[in-house]
Amino acid sequence: MTRDTDYFKTFCKISKAFSTAITKQELLDLIVISAIDAMAGKAACLFLRDEKQDVFVPMAQQGLSDAYLHANPLKARDVVAALEKEGFLAFPDAATDPRLENHEAKRAEGIASLLTVPVIVKNRTIGVLSLYTGTQHEFEPDEIDFLRALAEHGGIAIEKTRLVNRLQKLSMLFLDLASSINSSLDIQEVLSNLTENICDTLGMKGVLIRLLDEDTGSLKLVASQGLSDEFLEIGSLTTTETATRALKGETIVINDATTDKRIRFKEAMKKEGIVSMIVTPILARDQVIGVMRLYSGVQREFPSELMVMVEALAHQGGLAIQNASMYLKLQEDKKNLEEDIWSHRSWF
Repeated sequence: MTRDTDYFKTFCKISKAFSTAITKQELLDLIVISAIDAMAGKAACLFLRDEKQDVFVPMAQQGLSDAYLHANPLKARDVVAALEKEGFLAFPDAATDPRLENHEAKRAEGIASLLTVPVIVKNRTIGVLSLYTGTQHEFEPDEIDFLRALAEHGGIAIEKTRLVNRLQKLSMLFLDLASSINSSLDIQEVLSNLTENICDTLGMKGVLIRLLDEDTGSLKLVASQGLSDEFLEIGSLTTTETATRALKGETIVINDATTDKRIRFKEAMKKEGIVSMIVTPILARDQVIGVMRLYSGVQREFPSELMVMVEALAHQGGLAIQNASMYLKLQEDKKNLEEDIWSHRSWF
């Protein structure tokens, strides 16, 4: 049996796994095991990037000890830069190569050679797949291509699982908000729960809601989560570009708040630890009555289904405000009607 046949059989096996109800972890485990089997390796490991810590975290591995995996985490930024330049990193003599660290640990683990390729999702390197050999090995182009293809399958599996999980979380968030609106007319409570739930569900650093004060023309803070008092004090202006456009009914996405020309308070954003953000209008009866802002502590791409849900949540917030306002008006009308009836009765 040729090496090409082995590679073909491996991909057939993985493709079949995609069509079954296999879990993400099972699929990632299958990928690292397949790399070892098809390439006669000693071990393999799939790492995912932790954006906040800027390190790669092992998510699936075979053949490596815990002591080796957790000795010194891979620095994500340096590895990603090298991978984006070369497309792969090959180390025929991993125990002495000056580009690598922890030579003693590699010798103790029995690692002779190392091949690392990127795990890419939507043009972003979210992780790496590494193959380790027990004897020194010069990696051939077909071996490198095979491992890169395996890494692509890993990226597909991760993205598919993330999409399903995200849709489930968004659906539950929307359901919780609808339930909150139906069960409470305390608008402060509803909006506070909304900002807290969005933070937790979407992994945001902070969320705030401001409503337009028509008398003063400013944006009044009504609910927030995860943001400092100092930062909240600077956000009442309606003259910033993001606020102006949101109040006209537009949703704005800022990928890097520290450099984007549309952001006026860049230093405040940087100090607060904000990188990416979404600004969306809150509507009631097709009229913009406020703004909801979502802040991320790491640079993020916001997929279309998330943007749709964020706008829907903002509309639901507007509906909650509208319901509460109508209830208060009905209570006032009822009181006025009772007073009017009583005054008529007093004539007799």
